[in-house]
Amino acid sequence: MLKFLPYTLRTLWRHRPRTIVTVSGSAVALFVFCFIGAVQEGMNDLQRRQAAKGSLIAFQANKFCPATSHLPQDYDEQIAALRGVREVVPIQVFTNNCRASLDVVVFYGVPPKKLSKARDFQLQAGSWDEFETHQDAAVVGRAVASRRGIHVGDNFSIGELSVNVAAIFTSDDPAEENYIYSHLDFLQRSKGMNLVGTVTQLEVLLHDGVDPVAVCEEIDAKFRGGPVETDTRPKGVFQAKSLGDLTQLVGMAHFLGYACVGLVLSLVATTTVMSVQDRCKEHAVLQTIGFSGPRVFGLVMTESLLLSVVGGALGVAAAMLALKLSSLSVSAEAVTIAFTPSLRLASTGLVVSIVAGSLAGVLPAIHAARTEIVPALRQP
Repeated sequence: MLKFLPYTLRTLWRHRPRTIVTVSGSAVALFVFCFIGAVQEGMNDLQRRQAAKGSLIAFQANKFCPATSHLPQDYDEQIAALRGVREVVPIQVFTNNCRASLDVVVFYGVPPKKLSKARDFQLQAGSWDEFETHQDAAVVGRAVASRRGIHVGDNFSIGELSVNVAAIFTSDDPAEENYIYSHLDFLQRSKGMNLVGTVTQLEVLLHDGVDPVAVCEEIDAKFRGGPVETDTRPKGVFQAKSLGDLTQLVGMAHFLGYACVGLVLSLVATTTVMSVQDRCKEHAVLQTIGFSGPRVFGLVMTESLLLSVVGGALGVAAAMLALKLSSLSVSAEAVTIAFTPSLRLASTGLVVSIVAGSLAGVLPAIHAARTEIVPALRQP
């Protein structure tokens, strides 16, 4: 059918307004479909990475937000003495919004030497020495720096908390690029906090082959009698719990994705039906000069596929570009999901457009292939 492609393109060009509206509608639908898919990709990526790392998070029991968790900092030495524990990282968390939001700023206060062991990121700009030697310095993730217009050397403030940006980092983990790391002592002593001696959470890094569930139970049993009871979970489980309501919303958003697919089907099918009805006489003429029914079927199917695939490709490309440039993320309880563009997501979008175009064109193509020549030629 490739040799008839110029004919199909000329046919679409003859009805430019209809073609443009259909292609634009398909592009918008696939754009939304990819944005919804990017949130799910980010959530899946977050869960995979944390499951692979095998670390635990110990919080104060019955907390409902990071701001309500206050563990004694000296718990880290007692946990570090347990069998199978490789490192314990005390972390003070500060966030400007504990609820689900698209623009949450999350500060993690961590001792610099422990930060270098617990996180694997690369400095894009700035100096690690500058961060280590200044208490009010911070290293900022690339995504949050891009969203907030932050550069090395800037002073960045949220409420009464203000830090000097010593470096900007990148990471293989897209969610990690949405955090700001400062000194633990600085965050504990910041204005209005006075949290010296306590931390929000303890991140427990385990040796390979250690059963994380058993260590969680051992930690919680150790501190069940106080002074502050702990709730310890594998990091992936902890994050899933923090994102519980958000996970349900993402699941419900899948129905919007399905609606986008239905929109593509409806638009392309309507346009193809209108095209077939307008060209009944033309299809009859094609059959009189030797075009078989299957050949006419193929021409209409090609037209339907072109409308869907061109619109879908434009929508997917626009979505991937927007996701890459915007560095969007959504957070809840200081846990962040990055909107993650990926080759798999782009491929899925293109496959959806191909399938939608194929399904939308079948019935109109069958109708065109079965056109009766004499009645069609008699039409005005």
